[in-house]
Amino acid sequence: MYKYLIVDEKNRLDKFLTKHFNSSRNQIEQMIKASFVKVDEKIITKTGYKLDINQKIEVKIEAAKKSLESETKIDFDIERIYEDEHILVINKPINLVVHKAPSVKEPTLVDWLRFNNISLSTLSAQERHGIVHRLDKGTSGAMVIAKTNLAQASLAKQLQSKEMGRYYLGLIDLPLKENIIIENCLGRNPKNRLKISAVKEGKYAKSAFLKLCTSQNNSFELISAKLFTGRTHQIRAHLNSISRHILGDDLYGFKSNLSKISRIYLHAYTLYLIHPLSGEKISFVAKIPNDFNIFLEDYFLKDEINEKINPDFIFNNFNNFC
Repeated sequence: MYKYLIVDEKNRLDKFLTKHFNSSRNQIEQMIKASFVKVDEKIITKTGYKLDINQKIEVKIEAAKKSLESETKIDFDIERIYEDEHILVINKPINLVVHKAPSVKEPTLVDWLRFNNISLSTLSAQERHGIVHRLDKGTSGAMVIAKTNLAQASLAKQLQSKEMGRYYLGLIDLPLKENIIIENCLGRNPKNRLKISAVKEGKYAKSAFLKLCTSQNNSFELISAKLFTGRTHQIRAHLNSISRHILGDDLYGFKSNLSKISRIYLHAYTLYLIHPLSGEKISFVAKIPNDFNIFLEDYFLKDEINEKINPDFIFNNFNNFC
């Protein structure tokens, strides 16, 4: 369903639409940036686009309505680690879905980006504008958002060439015997479609796991993980294949008397990439969430933790064994 308007006076596109829709200026701007508006049959995403008299405006009503409805429900904020005109690096909180899907009813990261009037690249589908890579809903940590098409194209190439990547921190329910690299094919578990498992018809997946430090009671271990591929639930599925589980990961079989665990203790700790414009190699650290930190303080030696979570320590040790 579309709504058609004829321009009766020279004006900016955002101001003109604000007069004709019962929505805020910010919502109208998001509607334009989401590619729901055409001027003389051409999609316009520039909010300040200058209109002339008798131009024809076409608005995709149903899609715009859904977008505007989602914008009104944003009642959370996200830590911005770094931002310039090309990229935004955030620390994604747990229980936040990255982008819309048929089963997703709650506001997403993309909704938050639009609500905050953040410029986004338009190379991917509308519901994924700006998204270069993702994190599972239950995983927190560093993500980079592409604000321009130049940035999206550059970061997508880096993701393929492995010039961009992340190192994760995870708490597991049984220490590893040694640092390990796991390679196999992952796909949907035929007995439980919510889970990912090693299956012959799956896609190739490779992960490396680094031992960092063991808890004082020898029951848990803090590890770091590096992904060479980007499959759904890859870290969780690979750990499950060697009978290890992230604390709080009930889906993959974590069992414990620690009834207070209400999240999956997996965090994308560091992100490295090449800046799309300057060509500079840069890295970012996503602050460890408070509940994750509290668990570390309760079960691990503080001095040892501080030494082992130093990003340089993690980089160097991964380079030495994989």
